Amino acid sequence: MLDRRRFTQSLVVGMSLPVLSAAPWRLASAAPAGRTALYVAVGPDLTLYDTGGDGTAAVARGTVTVPAPIQYVWKHPSKPFVFVASSNRFSSTTNDKHHVTTFRQDPATGALTASGEPASLKARPINITVDATGRFLLIAYNDPSHLGVHAIAENGAVGAEIVQDGRVDAGIYAHQVRVLPSNRAAVVIARGNDPASGKPEDPGAIKLFTLTEGRLTAAQTVAPGSGYGFGPRHVDFHPSQPWMYAAIERQNTLQMYRIDNDRLSDAPVFTKTTLADPASTLPSQAAGAIHLHPGGGFLYLSNRADRRVDVDGQKVFAGGENSIAVFALDPATGEPTLVQSAPTRSFHVRTFTVDPAGKTLVAASVAPMAVKDGGSVTNVPATLSMFRIGDDGKLTLAATHAVDTAKGPMFWCGFLPLG
Repeated sequence: MLDRRRFTQSLVVGMSLPVLSAAPWRLASAAPAGRTALYVAVGPDLTLYDTGGDGTAAVARGTVTVPAPIQYVWKHPSKPFVFVASSNRFSSTTNDKHHVTTFRQDPATGALTASGEPASLKARPINITVDATGRFLLIAYNDPSHLGVHAIAENGAVGAEIVQDGRVDAGIYAHQVRVLPSNRAAVVIARGNDPASGKPEDPGAIKLFTLTEGRLTAAQTVAPGSGYGFGPRHVDFHPSQPWMYAAIERQNTLQMYRIDNDRLSDAPVFTKTTLADPASTLPSQAAGAIHLHPGGGFLYLSNRADRRVDVDGQKVFAGGENSIAVFALDPATGEPTLVQSAPTRSFHVRTFTVDPAGKTLVAASVAPMAVKDGGSVTNVPATLSMFRIGDDGKLTLAATHAVDTAKGPMFWCGFLPLG
């Protein structure tokens, strides 16, 4: 079983999963989208890809390198700056390289150029975001668990962490930070930990803080069951309704919370399984990343399985669901309904992205893995899986592209706007 107290490069392979029965939802129109570019992080390298006219190509156009393996990337809301968080927490015994690097993005080509020196951080920045004004960078640190806020200068430089009034309680194993659509509050998703090596479970929580000129004030803790049996990983917001959706990693569920006056409902309004066959869940099955369709009618979430067993001296995949779960959202209530489980046919999709036009989904698997195939063992490479999004929100696998992960895991991918 995967020890979720630390990242490992345990891997998974796509399974043949059923497409669930059709539902009467159709794709809500997405807002007009400008030009975008696809970026993929492998180890310390961030590569710009040309995805072609139909969004299914994957031709590398240029690569930049940061001081350590990339953890997360975020684009400035109004300026051509891209912020790249990196850390050697799991690639070195020294655990001493933690940075945010600012790049200037070419508005025509998407090419990145370093802007100044990387800003040093105190620990692994597992997740970052920028507030709507573009003046503050928020960083989630998982160990020790912490939420930090840094000022962003006019030239994109990231300043020192803003000293807060008192300790910022980010829960156990902060895994993501986002700013509410109002821009008046920040939410930290604290995953907690499964029991391991005789240590009991660490409870999870969703922590809400008011955000005023870079200052944080604790406002709310959401922890159903006191956080036990509750392991949230990532959240995303509906583009037009006061609804927040959370991927509950350790329990393989999707939850929806209402937002009212910058507070969340104390309990989820809806809870749904993310799996096509929840009765057959195997060890190490986990929910992953979550993104809403830009039109608001659909939601996408990755299912990951990474358990391996020994077969004739080789570690091979032991089974589980590796898919993108597609949920249709009721326009009146926000209730999600699982309408498709689309196999990624790849390994452990930690990260995926939906283009702002709502026509393409790209899923990135972490690394290769050996797979038992009849009497032989096959090694399947790390993969970019390119899906077309239909008018009904469902996914059609259009192309796959092998990616060399010799430099490290394929840890993040994203469509970023140009300009």
